[in-house]
Amino acid sequence: MPQLQLPLFPHGAVHLTPDLAVLRQDATVTYVHGSLPVFRHRADDVQSFRLITSQLYLNGHVRQSEVVRVFGVSPDSVKRAVKLYQTQGPGGFWRPPKRRGPSVLTAEVL
Repeated sequence: MPQLQLPLFPHGAVHLTPDLAVLRQDATVTYVHGSLPVFRHRADDVQSFRLITSQLYLNGHVRQSEVVRVFGVSPDSVKRAVKLYQTQGPGGFWRPPKRRGPSVLTAEVL
């Protein structure tokens, strides 16, 4: 018979769901599922934050509204991050954005 394991969270952790919490210690953010730390990144690392919150949402561990409530980000930014993850995968968060080049007046335009 399987044994029930109760979630044990460190002191100061903020709950996203009953099984998932996030803990910020100094300059590090740690995501804890049950009693297991599953991901860690620097507090100022926005790309890693968007990656892990998108993964948690797409895997069904958290709702977008819970990410918005706990982290204080806009719903649109969460939706954009999820769409980026779905279309480009994890590497999409570190690719430089496509920028349009400068406008050049050619002889035809003049």
